[in-house]
Amino acid sequence: MLTFTKTRGLAMVLLGAPLLAVALLPAQSRGTTVLADAAATFKTKCASCHGADGSGNTPAGKSLKVRDLRSAEIKNMSDDALFNVIAKGKGKMPAYEKTLGADQCKALVAYIRQLK
Repeated sequence: MLTFTKTRGLAMVLLGAPLLAVALLPAQSRGTTVLADAAATFKTKCASCHGADGSGNTPAGKSLKVRDLRSAEIKNMSDDALFNVIAKGKGKMPAYEKTLGADQCKALVAYIRQLK
């Protein structure tokens, strides 16, 4: 089934695929969606050690001596370096690139950057 709609003066063809619908969102909405997805991923994959706020102030985080993701040390890391830690793992931290994919690892970098 094809549905035709007009968005900002351009004719768009929607095929009903959820990924296509996301691609047609304005850039700001896509960014919000990506960060929301990354927040959910962070909560399920990272918060048990790093804490919901990224402080590392959890029993597991204290035991593993994880770094505060809001610290100057982490903030001064390049996005590529932070991506590599998430994707490839480091020390006792597991690698996530195979399970999450590169795009979600990049989204986690963006999410960590906005932690206060």
